[in-house]
Amino acid sequence: MNAAAKRIVLETLGWVVLVAGVLMLLLPGPGLLGTFAGLAILSTQYEWARRWTMPVKIRALRGAAESVETIPRIALTLLITAGLIAVGVVWLISPPPPGWWPLDDAWWLFGGRPVAITMLASSAIAIGLIVWSIVRFHGKPEARAWIDRVEAHYRASVAQHERREAREETEQAREATERAREADRRADLSERSARSEAP
Repeated sequence: MNAAAKRIVLETLGWVVLVAGVLMLLLPGPGLLGTFAGLAILSTQYEWARRWTMPVKIRALRGAAESVETIPRIALTLLITAGLIAVGVVWLISPPPPGWWPLDDAWWLFGGRPVAITMLASSAIAIGLIVWSIVRFHGKPEARAWIDRVEAHYRASVAQHERREAREETEQAREATERAREADRRADLSERSARSEAP
């Protein structure tokens, strides 16, 4: 695959995954994970995506850790996931609309099987993430401390980068000032020379 084709494929895949991740922030599904994955793909092509990848990763890890801090949180997350599975199964079975349904039958379980499959796939991903989060973070303060260290390291590298940019800008301003002074000095010499040659 040549470089142009690879770039197009990466950009298309990155944008699709990023948009899906952002939508999953509002809809059922692992939104931060999808957003992080999309940014990670786009970071191979864009500097702005590279800058946003680490903050989103840190937020996703922190969210995963917080979601399994206590047993009630784990139970609530599992209950919501079970509800999503139940709705997905009903959508998949696609029973006829009940008698009390006030809208047109076309609006009953709209989207059909693709929506059901998406819900069930999101549920499977959510269960996997819950299990991973429990194994990785539940009852492990050292894992939370690791996230804090990753965030502190990231903030320090951002501050270092900003200081380096500020130094470069200061140096450029100093050089521009020197060039302006040199231009003024040459202009003054030219004026004096012109005056001395005048009759």
